[in-house]
Amino acid sequence: MNTQTINDIQAVMSNYFYGIYEGDVARLESAFDKSAVLYGDIKGAPYLKDVPAYIEGVASRKPPKVQGEVFGMKVTAIEVLGNNAVVKAHLPMLGYNYYDFLSLSKLNGQWKIVNKLFTHVDA
Repeated sequence: MNTQTINDIQAVMSNYFYGIYEGDVARLESAFDKSAVLYGDIKGAPYLKDVPAYIEGVASRKPPKVQGEVFGMKVTAIEVLGNNAVVKAHLPMLGYNYYDFLSLSKLNGQWKIVNKLFTHVDA
């Protein structure tokens, strides 16, 4: 795995994290492939959305930054095989303790999130 690949994936993750944290939906949307699907559970309740519905939800809430939360999102692991990668991330925010498993693919020369699988874990 080369340094440029890791840097490119980290740039996608930065757009993902700061898009969520600041409520910058254009930045957040740039991290996703348009056909990505988001699956997970929030305190046991199933969650399934496509990218437009997810972006709409982020746009309609008060961002963590505006609420005075300290930025604490981070990548905890990256594994790359060819043009595919899996990123594990921790996103503590809005009273939740989220962990994400994000599948990324290099599409038309750019890394994009193609699937988000996540859960909330009690701290």
